[in-house]
Amino acid sequence: MNNHYQLVIIGGGAAGLSAAVTAANYDLRIALIDEQAAIGGQIYRGIESVPKQRGKQLGDDYLHGKSLATAFHRSDVDYFSSTQVWSVNKQGEIGIVNNNQAQILTADQIIIATGAMERPVPFPGWTLTGVMNAGAGQVLFKSAGVVPKNEMVLAGSGPLLLLLATQYLHAGIKIKALLDMSTLTNHLYALPKLPQALLAAHYLIKGMKLQQELKQAGIPILEGVSGLKALGDDNKINSISFKHNRKQKTFTTDLLLIHFGVIPHIWLTQSVGCHHRWDDSQQCWQPKHDQWGKTNLDGILIAGDGSSINGAKAAEYSGKISALQAVYALGKINKQQRHQLTLPAKKSKQQERCIRPFLERWFAISDALLITADDETLVCRCEEITAGEIRQAVHEGHHDSNQIKFINRCGMGACQGRQCANAVANIVAAETGKTIHEAGIYRGRPPVTPITLGQLANLYPQEKQ
Repeated sequence: MNNHYQLVIIGGGAAGLSAAVTAANYDLRIALIDEQAAIGGQIYRGIESVPKQRGKQLGDDYLHGKSLATAFHRSDVDYFSSTQVWSVNKQGEIGIVNNNQAQILTADQIIIATGAMERPVPFPGWTLTGVMNAGAGQVLFKSAGVVPKNEMVLAGSGPLLLLLATQYLHAGIKIKALLDMSTLTNHLYALPKLPQALLAAHYLIKGMKLQQELKQAGIPILEGVSGLKALGDDNKINSISFKHNRKQKTFTTDLLLIHFGVIPHIWLTQSVGCHHRWDDSQQCWQPKHDQWGKTNLDGILIAGDGSSINGAKAAEYSGKISALQAVYALGKINKQQRHQLTLPAKKSKQQERCIRPFLERWFAISDALLITADDETLVCRCEEITAGEIRQAVHEGHHDSNQIKFINRCGMGACQGRQCANAVANIVAAETGKTIHEAGIYRGRPPVTPITLGQLANLYPQEKQ
């Protein structure tokens, strides 16, 4: 491993791979760092080792990742797998842990392509064993062929539920029901955005086909579901309750897969000092960036769903754009060449974006869910802080997310707020009448991932004290 690279790309998903392949054409010293054991990110996880039958079950969109993987391995890029990035600073220093050893790399340009994570939405019973994210279920299927043994329920809001249900159907997995928690109000507000969405009609057609296939297979799709609760004994789910068509219903199940969309994984961009903003349409925080992926920090670029949620294809184009900006900053092409070379990717990315405003409105998460109305529901799983305790702190005069964190340690656990930051901000905003932006987000600091004192000490073996 070299200590210095002209370009370091963090993340081996669609955006990171595309950036690496693009930049490799310009005689640069490049490294790609990824925490996973193999490239692909979340969307294309396991793409290089997936058996033919499982690949067919996962679909053509997933198999597209094979072409990205092949192009990446043909490029002249140093690749470091199973490597955690725990720090990035404004000076271009990157703290990593590789083979259990901490190191500091330096780079002239850095592209952060850390992708997205599933949106955590606390609800009664969400911490029970047997309640898990739908994305986690999909990852297990992609990477190891692990699927549920017994009949299960999917619930929440977002196109991933339809996709995963169809993939499970193709694999012969029994699905008791799909509970769609999108509201009728969402659908009404989404209709004015439909004409623009028709410019990417293939996505709408795909969604309708998935839904029709599930219905033909006899899988109930219940729309307008609310009041979801997971119930169980001995900390294990055995049933769920919910409201549908104004009636209270109960299903027995030992597995509930939930999904409420995805949000950018911003902990690295936060810790380095990039400016962020709250996006009302996507209901999440996003790093601020320009059309080239440039942030407010020189030499720090961002690409893919880590900047805003646009999907795998758009992430691929975003990675190419950011790579060409880095190549330009390194003096390998001029401004006019950068402009011309990025035009096709920008056009394709914009086409992919046509569907997003419609989807964002159609699958918007309701305020009733986001504010965690039930006071007994755990919001911070690490420190076991309930929604009621957060509200109490607000009523005592603490009107900012970081004040809440300071008072009751909400967000100071192992996940560093990844699971509770948005919920806390929503509760503070609802209780104070502030906007989410005013309620604030937890301040990010390194280390972004856990690192031992021993690993830190080994950074400077010559130091004895």
